[in-house]
Amino acid sequence: MIEGVWLWLAFVLMSLTTVGTRGSFILLGEKGRLPPVLQRALRYAPAAALSALVMPDLLLDGNELSLLNPKLAAGLVVIGVALRWRNPWLPFIVGMAVLLGMRKGLGW
Repeated sequence: MIEGVWLWLAFVLMSLTTVGTRGSFILLGEKGRLPPVLQRALRYAPAAALSALVMPDLLLDGNELSLLNPKLAAGLVVIGVALRWRNPWLPFIVGMAVLLGMRKGLGW
């Protein structure tokens, strides 16, 4: 019985937190402006979230950390090609070629 109460209390508190943080911008409107420093910092949130999703996939090969895996090599090649030529399609094509070449045994 007590365990069920704690579970429902956790649900209620998480719901209030979610509604409170999302609803505060609607209720406060223009009065609830974020400081300029925080606005500048939040511009990097999408890039940080994307890198948090992509980096574990690049670094892990199966369930182990490996610096010699095809995904990491392809990712490094993609970064180099994107920085060098600034072409939207070239990094994709070259990265896929490196990844497929390494997976088919042309690399390691």
